[in-house]
Amino acid sequence: MGKKWYKFYDKDVPQKIEIPEIPLYEFLLKSAKDYPYKTACVFYDKKYSYKFIRDSALKFSNFLKKLNFEKGDKLALILPNTPEFIISYYGTLMKGGICVQLNPLLSDREIEILLNDSEARGVCILDILIPKFWNAIRNSKCKFVIITEIKPYLPFLKKIGLVILKIKKGVKDKINKLGKKIYEFKDVKNEELLKELTEVNPREDIACLQYTGGTTGIPKGSMLTHYNLVANTLQASAWVSDLRKGEEVVMGVLPFFHVYGMSIALNLSIANALTLIIVPKFHIKEVLELLEKYKVTIFPGVPQMYQAINSYENVKKYNLKNIRVCISGAAPLPAVVKEKFEKITGAKLVEGYGLSEASPVTHCNPIYGLNKKGSIGVPFPSTEAKIVDIEKGEKEMPVGEPGELIIRGPQVMKGYWKRPEETKKVLRNGWLYTGDIAKMDEDGYFYILDRKKDLIIVSGFNVYPRNVEEVLLRHPAVKDVACVGIPSERTGEAVKVFIVLKEGEKLTKEEIVEFCKKNLAKYEVPQEVEFVEKIPKTIIGKVLRRVLRERK
Repeated sequence: MGKKWYKFYDKDVPQKIEIPEIPLYEFLLKSAKDYPYKTACVFYDKKYSYKFIRDSALKFSNFLKKLNFEKGDKLALILPNTPEFIISYYGTLMKGGICVQLNPLLSDREIEILLNDSEARGVCILDILIPKFWNAIRNSKCKFVIITEIKPYLPFLKKIGLVILKIKKGVKDKINKLGKKIYEFKDVKNEELLKELTEVNPREDIACLQYTGGTTGIPKGSMLTHYNLVANTLQASAWVSDLRKGEEVVMGVLPFFHVYGMSIALNLSIANALTLIIVPKFHIKEVLELLEKYKVTIFPGVPQMYQAINSYENVKKYNLKNIRVCISGAAPLPAVVKEKFEKITGAKLVEGYGLSEASPVTHCNPIYGLNKKGSIGVPFPSTEAKIVDIEKGEKEMPVGEPGELIIRGPQVMKGYWKRPEETKKVLRNGWLYTGDIAKMDEDGYFYILDRKKDLIIVSGFNVYPRNVEEVLLRHPAVKDVACVGIPSERTGEAVKVFIVLKEGEKLTKEEIVEFCKKNLAKYEVPQEVEFVEKIPKTIIGKVLRRVLRERK
């Protein structure tokens, strides 16, 4: 159907970009060479220069060399956002290793599964997380554990520091008895710089094993090559057409262990010599203070973060006018959230779309151009997208007709780790089949309707949960909502909604149903309504529909 979307690109955003065949760590080397004493990151008011981060990464790489860590070996990072994450991440890549970023909020059992699935040779972990993941480490095949400390950053928490010391001593003894070597990250500073970086084949060699969220089953490791990640970093950089190299300040509150935070906060900042404000966890007051104090200009986030700022009672006392660009991902961005945030800050807040299998970003609304309500925007430079039939995925659908979204571009993964059959299902003839149901309008803007597996079929009619949720979010008493399909003898499936009410509000099931009847097709109206205190979501805001469906 042609690439209609190009005419909506912001001025100076190219249709195609040249992707150099370089290792991902080249971004850090280049920024440190050009801006050695510029602040690369800030963590609890402590500033770290690009030279420091580069040298520390080279020392970490040399440290791994002494542990006989070879090209292709995997290091699992079980870390929140800290300088050590950045250092170990790039240091592993410099040694030709593969980073396996694991979510510290997962359970011990889940971490054990991922450590064994990835065949991680070692683990780099924050000290206070060791007790939680002791069994996972014990039952894994990893050979060594590198422990980073939280205490240096939190000197005022002396009691916690003492507890940590006791925990570490006990755990060290246990780990050593298992034959797994244990090391302190702080010893890295005494290392020499790695003299010879490991050469990699950017198109073939894996930089990261990025596990999918696992919201619908056992996670799969997306094999993201150096080329994939370099491509997505440069695509994102080009999308912000007025990005000022060496000048911007980026809010780094998205978790780096998640592909979105890794690419759009971490890699984007390092590649453009920007200053990254590192925040381990989103606390509204702390984030507002940091946004103001460091005059943040770029703030990638998720809808929940922007909504929290909109709703904060004292938000007007903070000067947020330096924020210029905000890209929202991971979950649908309600129009009301976008409008209010832009009014408060004066920034441009645009919705994008991506998935782990694509490093992750494939679509985004133009920063300064036409934004369409409910749309994920248009494909990134050098990215193709189209809508195909849901059944076989072979026939391209007409404009406006729903189907499966498929994508082709340099950011698309190599495949799933150790899962050739799963890889064949999603990578076909050079296209990535996303599993998302979407449509494209006459201008080439795309709209996600729902996950293919979340589609609800009521009496033969397709019901898209996102559509039902968007309608209910318009109700003035509704704070949050999630929609799932449940079995029905009469209609095959029926719609059920879980609703979180705003504080002080009261609603009945009948009132909800009546509201839906006025705004939805008859077959879309919920048959069941359950009021809950909280909707279960992943750390980046995706609704855990599987958990809701399993509720008794």
